[in-house]
Amino acid sequence: MRSKILRLVRFQHVSSTQSNQLIANKQLLYTTHELSPGSIFFLPHGTRVFNKLIQFMKNQQIKYGFQEVITPLIYKNKLWEQSGHWENYKDDMFKVVGNDLAREEVEEGHEHGHEHEYGLKPMNCPGHCIIFSKFERSYNELPVRLSDFSSLHRNEASGALSGLTRVRRFHQDDGHIFCEMNQIKDEILNTINLIRDTYKIFDIDQHIQFTLSTRPENFIGEIESWNVAEEELKKVLQETCGDNWSIKDKDGAFYGPKIDIMVTDNYSKTHQIGTIQLDFQLPSRFDLKYIDSEGNRDKKPIMIHRAVFGSLERFFAILLDNYKGNWPFWLNPRQAIIIPVNSSHIEYCEGLKKTLSGDIINNDISPITGYNFYIDIDKRGETVGNRIKEAISKGYSYILMVGDKDIETGTIAIRSRSNRKVENLTVDEIYSKFINLEKQFK
Repeated sequence: MRSKILRLVRFQHVSSTQSNQLIANKQLLYTTHELSPGSIFFLPHGTRVFNKLIQFMKNQQIKYGFQEVITPLIYKNKLWEQSGHWENYKDDMFKVVGNDLAREEVEEGHEHGHEHEYGLKPMNCPGHCIIFSKFERSYNELPVRLSDFSSLHRNEASGALSGLTRVRRFHQDDGHIFCEMNQIKDEILNTINLIRDTYKIFDIDQHIQFTLSTRPENFIGEIESWNVAEEELKKVLQETCGDNWSIKDKDGAFYGPKIDIMVTDNYSKTHQIGTIQLDFQLPSRFDLKYIDSEGNRDKKPIMIHRAVFGSLERFFAILLDNYKGNWPFWLNPRQAIIIPVNSSHIEYCEGLKKTLSGDIINNDISPITGYNFYIDIDKRGETVGNRIKEAISKGYSYILMVGDKDIETGTIAIRSRSNRKVENLTVDEIYSKFINLEKQFK
């Protein structure tokens, strides 16, 4: 019976991956290559979706008081030894060694010509600890909230790699909060609110589960601080979720317990996406300090790790599974296509494309703000019916058809991919329609 269940799980997993790959191939979203296993090549249309997700989250981060930083990709192993990653996580890390030894400074205690080993970062938290430690901090500054979208690398086993959901190079909407003990509850509540609001936008809020992952066998720090951290997370979960959460015993990170947000896809496979982790260990290991209200200069902050999307690549896969390639307009890499009835209408359609694309095309130097949309023109000599059919197949949100009457009246025939009903709208009305759809995340 067990082997039958395992075969079923494998079938569901393969089906989900294959389904996403079929959509990705059809819509030219991403590809992979054997020369970089576990790394995704996002194609132009996939990059549009990826960038929209990042921009969406960057705006939410600002709303919740985060300041974005950019941190290095590699660090000397001394950092990973200090953080505890080298002892507890090095099998999942990539080592980086410089070939030109003459360029490396000979450090005290090393033989001349010693190869300086670096680690490719699997996470951003040690780098954010360095930023916090660089300046004298006061309780008035706390919470300090840092966000980071740089790429991460983890040395997943080749047999475990799977599409977008299990990769070696990925990006996170990573955030770290440095706060006082009495601020923990509010910060976690804010993060849970952000998670719920975000997932509602993407129509996956009904498919999520909250789990508490407790102290693992290979933990660092004192058991007492772990107990405090776990109790804090339990209180917040009970307050926000009632009894609708579960415990994953001994599944926490080596530096602290965590709340994981799980989502179930259409193939009944569960994926971990968002996370909230409470950490008393890294602030001690990096000797982080701030001046409290009584003037004590050696007060240690509490660190909260949090991500909403989690891995952008995995979240991309969840959305592929959820939308089946029928992206909402605001996220769609193919928002509209213009179909000229014949070649005499192409010049008019070129002007229409410029207008609807927004000011990013209409100015010599494109501005950094404004509403800009992805508009294409199908100039082929195929029949209008065939071009409409193909546009629907490719997933365009709206199809605009331009003929003699449209040019004469100044209104454009427009329909959605899911509704045959045609409206006749002015160019300004269409542009306003697109703006409203984007504003409402529809």
